[in-house]
Amino acid sequence: MTTSRGERHPFVVLAIVLTAVFVQLLDVSIVNVAIPSIQRDIGASFAAIQLVLAGYQLAFACLLITGARLGDIYGRKKLFMIGMATFTTASTLCGLAPNATTLVLARILQGIGSGLMFPQVLSVIQVTIPPKDRGRAFGIFGATIGIATILGPLLGGLLISANLFGTDWRMIFLVNIPVGLFALVAAFLQVPDSKAPDAPRLDVPGALLITAGLFLLVYPLTEGREKGWPAWIFAMLASSVPVLLAFVLLERRRTSANASPLLLMTLFSNPSFRAGLVLSLVFFAGIPAFFFTFSLYLQLGLGFSALHAGLTTFPFAVASGLASARSDRIAKRLGTRVLTLGAGLLALGMVVVIAVLHTAGTDLHSYEIAPCLLIAGLGLGLFIAPMTNLVLAGVPGREAGSASGVLSTTQQVGGALGVAVIGLLLFGLLGSHAAAAAAHEGSILNRELAGSGVSSQAAGPAVQRFEQCFVKRATAPDPSTVPPGCAAPGTGSPQLTEAVNRAAAQARKDNFQYSIERTLLFEVAVFLLAMVLTTRLSQQEGSAETEPVRAQVAHEGLA
Repeated sequence: MTTSRGERHPFVVLAIVLTAVFVQLLDVSIVNVAIPSIQRDIGASFAAIQLVLAGYQLAFACLLITGARLGDIYGRKKLFMIGMATFTTASTLCGLAPNATTLVLARILQGIGSGLMFPQVLSVIQVTIPPKDRGRAFGIFGATIGIATILGPLLGGLLISANLFGTDWRMIFLVNIPVGLFALVAAFLQVPDSKAPDAPRLDVPGALLITAGLFLLVYPLTEGREKGWPAWIFAMLASSVPVLLAFVLLERRRTSANASPLLLMTLFSNPSFRAGLVLSLVFFAGIPAFFFTFSLYLQLGLGFSALHAGLTTFPFAVASGLASARSDRIAKRLGTRVLTLGAGLLALGMVVVIAVLHTAGTDLHSYEIAPCLLIAGLGLGLFIAPMTNLVLAGVPGREAGSASGVLSTTQQVGGALGVAVIGLLLFGLLGSHAAAAAAHEGSILNRELAGSGVSSQAAGPAVQRFEQCFVKRATAPDPSTVPPGCAAPGTGSPQLTEAVNRAAAQARKDNFQYSIERTLLFEVAVFLLAMVLTTRLSQQEGSAETEPVRAQVAHEGLA
């Protein structure tokens, strides 16, 4: 490894590179809030909006391993700056996009920039931060992840509500410009460069194989539900297996021949790294999935505004940030048991969330859910930083890039898998329970109309139409859209229209209430499984064979 630290303070360098983590993760969730505004302003179809969301995540996930290796070859500082410049340019194009096509292409470019710069962050931490301070650095890293992930909807809601300079939704992208320019100047002045000494050239076949394999895996997970899970989606998933297997075989051969592999397979001889990857895959299947479903529940189910929903989840961000900042000290006392504690708090938090939702019903207030989210946020904060430290502990500088790329990719795949599974559960339950919710509210509506003097000739068809349209909407790929034939009639009794709208709102609340309580059991299962995996790590740690590893990890802040 070649590096030149000079007189630069390591934590100044950390603060600079964490701007990439913050803006990249912010842009994963912030766009969700702006969807109605984007559709209204540029006439984007639902399919185009899905590409706006998926294009960014796909480009990001598919480039992480290649981006990490490019940093090893050409310098992590250089790739960080190239990625940040690309991201900032793409953010400008997003903010100025005149139509949906331009916005989709700009979002893909934004994802490319993220894929190039994000893996450099962990590599820079590995080669710049002294081992004794690395646990604290990962604590700040974890706090940044937690806060950025959850602040997206809140910041997006604030920016759209403020409508600065009449920009409406565009400011969610334009706000990245000053952040990106600051990061570029600061990185040029303060971030030391480093390379892996044995990476003279890019493994082009490996880069093509891993990009194709990840695309074939992540795209179906991201888009499968909206497309209705056609046969070609499953064919893509199936074809990802031989492509990824071919990549592994190629990298094994190139690693054995010392032929500049894209991914150094010697990484997987490290038991902590292997176990940490499995744990990371499982754990990250729960985090994005929770915020995906909970945001839908708050906004589509209960009718919260984007800003209200963001404020509701804000306690999670606060607790996560505070716990992450203290996780290094706690990890020094508890060792890998801090991971068990973190996963356990998340599982407990999800159980309490389910209990509170069941008790409060459809009249939920934000303050009622805050204590549960605080518990879950503490769990997230106690988990991410120590887990990252554990996975990367003992990884030498020559493997830092590969390790960073594999870890980040594993987290992205886990997140995509979790969202796909929980999406199937939530929308499946919404569809299956829709008829019961509609029938219940339909009977109430029928009595209400009869009591208010509406004739049975008018009330009967109105109730029947309400029930049919409610089921159609609940089973549609996009439950926020009005199905064909279900638009409000232009004429009719205002009293009847008002009564039907009230029934629809209550039925939607009831349906989401029923579905979210059962869907969140998936979250409980994920975090309980993560707990089991952490206890296995603890058992390995106590064995005689892992004493040298334990001593090294303890020195770096994770006993």
